[in-house]
Formats: sequence, structure tokens, C-alpha cells
Amino acid sequence: MNTHAEGPPVVQPDSFDFTSENLGKAKAYIAKYPPGRQASAVLPLLDLAQRQSGGWLPLAAMHTVAEMLAMPRIRVYEVATFYTMFNLRPVGRYFLQACTTTPCVLRGSDAVVDACRKKLGIDIGGTTADGLFTLVEVECLGACVNAPILQVNDDYYEDLDGPLTGQLLDALRDGKPPPVGSLDGRSGSAPSAGKTTLLEAPEPPPLQAALHPEENPHPNPPPQAGEGRVGAVAGDTKNAG
Repeated sequence: MNTHAEGPPVVQPDSFDFTSENLGKAKAYIAKYPPGRQASAVLPLLDLAQRQSGGWLPLAAMHTVAEMLAMPRIRVYEVATFYTMFNLRPVGRYFLQACTTTPCVLRGSDAVVDACRKKLGIDIGGTTADGLFTLVEVECLGACVNAPILQVNDDYYEDLDGPLTGQLLDALRDGKPPPVGSLDGRSGSAPSAGKTTLLEAPEPPPLQAALHPEENPHPNPPPQAGEGRVGAVAGDTKNAG
């Protein structure tokens, strides 16, 4: 979605201005950099403009950012077309990014993508007629332990399969998105089949046990005199005394 070549020509707005709230945020980003280095704020300003524009980045917004940062427009274009986080075409209210890299494929991402296709009636790169959903294919989202992953706008939905993906899309369409994270009940990134090691609480270190004896249900007996001391062996009167 970060190229104008995908699909029909895009109707571009004539102008773009930050809202008063976002203008304040933009100025705060710029103020983080020393004079003459304000171009370093190009990424956060483009992101701010994209969010204000409903999830995509019009040319007018890029021109406004270039003017604010005293950058040639071509430099802003280079950034916007390089990073896939920027969408140069309008996207749906729910921007679905399906990870299809190896770990997600091994865990069933094909079923996730197929469920999106069948449920929404669109293919990769498509947007539903009602403007609610856009589906794209992305590289690794960095949450392989909870694969397969579907990123919805800024949120991750994890441990998906075909039926769970269908339920997720129904909930989004109804305006009732479920809590983010695992959708199969897994706690965080705990083993999906339950623990296989560390089944019991470990014994606390001696100092912790001494400071909090109430938290140690099986305290070790206190060491005998001389026990554990270097050289404290039978007949060693020098170190034992």
C-alpha cells in the first residue's frame, strides 16, 4: 500500500493542514532536534499526518511536512515510499496486516489469510466496498512465539486459526473489537500446551528466605557452627576458632 502503482489513480486532496492539536505535537517533535537538524523529525510528522488523514498519506500532507521541515519534497517522498508503514493509498477503517513469513506459515497463517479472503470478499491489497477493511500481506511482525499473527491497525491479534479469524472480523464489523493479544486463551507467551518445566516454585535464595521467612514454606535448617566456612574442618583450630 506504499505505492501509487497499486490499483486505480488516487483522488488527492487539494490541501492539508494539521489540526491545532496535531500541530502542537508536530512542533514538539521538531523541538527535540537542534537547529538545522529538524529534518530528523520527518518520520514522526509523516506518521502524525497519516493518522490524521485516516490511515493514508496524501501528497498534500507530504508537502506540508516538507515545508515545515524546510526539506525538498523529493526527500520526503523518498522516506514515504521507502517505509511500508506509510500508505500512499486510502485504506479501510481496519487495516489488516497478515504476516506470512515462515514461522507464521508453519503455524497456519494460510488459514488466516483464506478466512479474510472468504469473509471479506477481497484479496491481498483489496479494500471492502464499505471501506471497513483493507487486507495486506506483510513480512515478520516480530511476534513469532504467538504465531500466526494478524495486525489490526496498531494492535496484534495472536494464536489465530481460520474460525478465530472469522470471529475476529465479525467483532470488528460490529464495532466490538476483542481484547488484543492471544485469542485462544493463552496467557501472554506461555507454552500453548501448558508448562513442561518449572512446575513448582523454586526455593528462594538464602538471603531472601532469611528476610521473608513467611514466603518460604520449606526453610532449610540453620547451618551448624563452622559449617560452610573455608577451612572449618576437623582439627583445623586456626580457622575453626
